[in-house]
Amino acid sequence: MADNDSEHLGQLLDSYPAAITDFFGSGGFCIYKTGPAWPVAPPNAQKLIRAARPYNNPEKAPIWTQVLKSIAAFLDSLEVEVQLTAIDPLAYANVGEAKLFCNFVVVISVNPHTLAYQDAVAAAPGVLAILENAGFYDAQVAFVEALYRRRQVKFMGFNPNFELEGIANLRKPFTPSLGVSIALHDKPHYEGTGSVFVRLSSDPSDKRIFLLTCAHVAHPPPEFENRVYSRKNPSQPRENVILLGDKTYKESVDDIMKMIGEETMSISTWEASLGRLPAQADDEPAGLTGRRQELTNLIAIAKMKITAADELHTAVTKYYTFPDCRNLGFVFYCAEIGVGKDGYMYDWALIELDVDKLEAGSFLGNKLYVGGNKTELDWENYMFPQLHDHHDFHVPEDLLLQLKDYVRESEFRDPQNHDIYDQKTLLAVKNGRTSGTTYGRVNGLESLTREYHNDGLKVDAFEIIVLGYDTKRGKNMRFSEAGDSGAMVVDRLGRLIGQLTGGGGPTDATDKSYITPYFKLKLQIEAVFKEFHLLPPRHGV
Repeated sequence: MADNDSEHLGQLLDSYPAAITDFFGSGGFCIYKTGPAWPVAPPNAQKLIRAARPYNNPEKAPIWTQVLKSIAAFLDSLEVEVQLTAIDPLAYANVGEAKLFCNFVVVISVNPHTLAYQDAVAAAPGVLAILENAGFYDAQVAFVEALYRRRQVKFMGFNPNFELEGIANLRKPFTPSLGVSIALHDKPHYEGTGSVFVRLSSDPSDKRIFLLTCAHVAHPPPEFENRVYSRKNPSQPRENVILLGDKTYKESVDDIMKMIGEETMSISTWEASLGRLPAQADDEPAGLTGRRQELTNLIAIAKMKITAADELHTAVTKYYTFPDCRNLGFVFYCAEIGVGKDGYMYDWALIELDVDKLEAGSFLGNKLYVGGNKTELDWENYMFPQLHDHHDFHVPEDLLLQLKDYVRESEFRDPQNHDIYDQKTLLAVKNGRTSGTTYGRVNGLESLTREYHNDGLKVDAFEIIVLGYDTKRGKNMRFSEAGDSGAMVVDRLGRLIGQLTGGGGPTDATDKSYITPYFKLKLQIEAVFKEFHLLPPRHGV
C-alpha cells in the first residue's frame, strides 16, 4: 500500500474504527455506517469475511427506482460534492453463515479519497429520511469507497463428452461456443465476451447469425466515439472481430503447455512408485495387485492426455496464431452507450458471423458450457442445493445448458429458487472469457450507478447486481472479472437473466457484478430490429 493510501486508511480508522471490518472481503473501506454496529471477530482472531446477499422486496419494487433517483438528487444537492459511483440495496451476512446480520442496507459507493467522514455523517440522515418516507423503516445506510467500471478485457467443434478430463476446457477457448472470447482485429488488446447467438429475421432463407455483445467491447470507448454505428452495405469496410484477443490467445496456449508439463511430472512420480513395487507374484495380496493396476492406468491415461494436448497445441499454433486466422465476423451494429428513457443503462452491439467458418454439425449454437472449472456435483450443490426445490432438477447433458426464453421482471422481484442457506433468490450462472463458469445470486431491486466523463458530465443509470456466491467453505466467490463484459447471465433452466456490463469495488476482489436485465435489453434491440430473436435449438448452419 502506497504511503498516501496508508495515511488515508489511518484517517478513516481514526474517525470510524469499523472502516475495514464492516465490508471486509466484500467491498471497499467504509467511511461511515448508520445503525447498530456489525459483529466483529474476537481480538487476534481472523477477520469475519462479509458476503453481500440479495435483498428482495416485491411490495416496494414498483417505487424503488424513484427512491434511487431521490437519493441521488439529494446527494447532488449537498454543498459538499459527493462523487457517487453506485447505490446498492443489499443484505449482509458473514461468509459461510445462513443468518443475516443486516437485513437491509443501502450502500452508497463514492470515489476513493473524495468524501470525508463528517460529510458522510451529515448526509446519512437525509438518505434515511428518503427511505423512511418510502416505507423502508429498518434500513441502514453506509458510505463506502468503491469504483464502478465497465469491464473490457473453419473453427473447431466442441463436444466435452468426446474429450478426456481436462482437455475440453483447453479446447473451448478456440471454439465459437458461448462464453466466446472476442476482440476487434485491429484493437486485439481490448477483449470481451459474446453472450448469445441471435437472428434478425424470421425469413428461413436468411441464414445470417449474429453474436450479441457489449458496445464497449465492439467499439472500445478509448478508441471510438460513442455513437451509433451500422454497416448498411457490403461496400463499407469491415471492422473484423476475432476469436481470442492477444492476451487470451497467449494464456490459452500457455494453459496447454502447462497441462503437458503437469502430466509429465505426474507420470514420473507414478512410474517411480510403480518401480518400487515388488515383482508381480501369483500369491501377492489383492491390494498390491490393485495398486499396480491403478498406477499403470494413471500412467496410460496421462500419456493419452499428453498426446491429446500436444495435438491441440499443434493445431492452434498452426491455424490460429495470426489474428487473420481467427476472424469470427464483423461489427454489424453498435448502439450508443447510454441511459434509456426508463433510466437503465444500455450497452449492446451485434457481430455478424462468417457462417461459412462454422463447422456444420458441430456448431453448438445457444448451448452454454457450464463446466470447465465447475463439475456436475457443483451444479447440483449450488444451483439445486435444497431437496424441496428439486421440482425442475436437472444436470445439463455434458454440462451444456440449452438457452431459451428469458426471466420476466416479476421473477426478479419475487424469486422462487432456494440457495444453500435455503433463502429465496434467483440463482444465476454465466461463462465469461476470464473467469469461466461462475454461480451467483441476483439482487431483487435495482442499483443506481454513476460514471464520470472527462467533460465533467455525470451519468446515472439503473442496473441490477449479481452477487458472488459465498459458500459454506468460507470463500467469497467472484461472479465476474475484467474481460467478462458481454457475457449472458442465465438461470438454471437456461432462461436469459441479463447481459454483464460492469463490476464495482475497489479491487478485483469485489463480489458485485452489474447487468442490464434482458427483459429491458430485449425491448431496446427490438426497437431497432423488430424480428430480433434467439437462434433456436437444432438450427442448420
